[in-house]
Amino acid sequence: MAQRLTTFSKLIITLLILAVLFFLFRYLMNNTEFGKNLSNQAKSDTEEVTSGDQSKGGTSPGSAAELAGDDVLRVQLVTWGGYGPGVYFNEGSNPTTRSRYYKDYGLKVKFEVNDDLGAALNAWMAGEYDVLVQTADAFPLYTGPADIAQYKPKAFMQVDWSRGGDAIIAKRGINSINDLKGKRVAVAVPSPAQTLLLTALEAAGLKYSDVTTIETSDNFKSADIFKGPDVDAAVVWAPYDEVLRSIPGSKVLVTTQSQSNIIGDIMFAKEDFIRANQDKINAFYEGWMRGVAEVQSDQGNYNKAAKLLGELINFSTEDAAGAMSLVRFATHGDNVNFFGLNPDFRGQKGSDIYDKMNGEFVKMNVLENQAPTWRSVINTTAIQNASSKLTGPQHAAEGTPKFTPVTKAEETAEAVASKPISINFASGQYALTENAKTIIDLQFAEIARTFAQSRIRIEGNTDNVGSHASNVELSKKRAQAVADYLRTTYALDPNRFVILGNGPDKPVAGCESNATPECRAKNRRTDFQIIATN
Repeated sequence: MAQRLTTFSKLIITLLILAVLFFLFRYLMNNTEFGKNLSNQAKSDTEEVTSGDQSKGGTSPGSAAELAGDDVLRVQLVTWGGYGPGVYFNEGSNPTTRSRYYKDYGLKVKFEVNDDLGAALNAWMAGEYDVLVQTADAFPLYTGPADIAQYKPKAFMQVDWSRGGDAIIAKRGINSINDLKGKRVAVAVPSPAQTLLLTALEAAGLKYSDVTTIETSDNFKSADIFKGPDVDAAVVWAPYDEVLRSIPGSKVLVTTQSQSNIIGDIMFAKEDFIRANQDKINAFYEGWMRGVAEVQSDQGNYNKAAKLLGELINFSTEDAAGAMSLVRFATHGDNVNFFGLNPDFRGQKGSDIYDKMNGEFVKMNVLENQAPTWRSVINTTAIQNASSKLTGPQHAAEGTPKFTPVTKAEETAEAVASKPISINFASGQYALTENAKTIIDLQFAEIARTFAQSRIRIEGNTDNVGSHASNVELSKKRAQAVADYLRTTYALDPNRFVILGNGPDKPVAGCESNATPECRAKNRRTDFQIIATN
């Protein structure tokens, strides 16, 4: 016969169950990511209420005023979507006790938007900012001129890659970068707009001097000029769709979605400041990278970052989220690659962009002399210091872009840019000579890294010596040999390449008859074409 529990026994069992639930709850709160996030949210909600009380005349331990002082790290930003993770980790623009920087590192951070880069630079030199933002390509303009170089600016962090936030737009009748030859292009100087234009022209086998540049002070003015009759094209920032809608027949030629590894934002500070405040720089970098990992892995965190960024740059949350979607937030792994700390990395590095534009700015007479080398204008202490702490897939570098197998439509898809390169082969042969490999390295490898998210169509062409069928087959094998070299040397996805063998069917204009040795040589060429990313 079953025995009934006494009242005391029931009490003991109830207490045991409650104890188990208590310790289980405590374990979840202290040892799981869910629990930590829930705890942080509860603290934030409490402090928001406290801040609200302050507005009614009370006091708040989380007020920005309480954390003001000489030890605040002052960081200049511009109106751009790449700063969401940092603002998220700081819980806004001001230094408060709510800031994760303050909670986790005791660091006070203040973000301030200043889109006037000249005024921001002057303020930095005067000590009003500790950290400035710029792009790696434009950094020689800060490290070269003597009046700025005396402060020894050092880049210590990559913030992002532009992935659609910058674009070249053109009016009716201009369908590719090649069509820009002889046209008038509005471009902000000095700025990353010059770099985007220059490298896009190179992908089409053109030089900067092949277009007439109409120089402006910023990209917003370039967009305004594009609306008038004085230019044929312009380099602009997002959102540029409004500009396009105002001009019937206009189109986007290329964006940094396709030309994905050319505009990389960095942060820099004075060498003396970094040396005296290395702990602050270490904490700032590490916190930002943690913010990147959290924002990229959780939609709720992403939305929160958009809200806080929007409050800072005077955007709606929706618009701020749109701006954030046009960048690739640089992870810790991306920083390791960008600053050349991974010897196995064969993609685009900061030094590639900086060193290239260092020389180009001299050719353009923007710089009187070349600026110091990349190695001498960077400080990687913060990155190296964080390497043992920022581990796991959430901090990993962006992998090599993966492509699906080529479709039939992509064999004839419109090219963003086309660059003919003469690669010499022995008669009837398709093996690359060492000289041919050098030509590819010098004339196309950089373009392949810059347009990392785009397909590459390689078309082999021949003269008319020999049978048509054998020439078509030979030209395809030659195009494949070029693709194989790029794949193995630069670790590119084999699915990225569209291989075509034209044989003698696409001769150079004026050499259709192959009547002279010179014309036959011109027709024995390889065309590299960039196919836009949709």
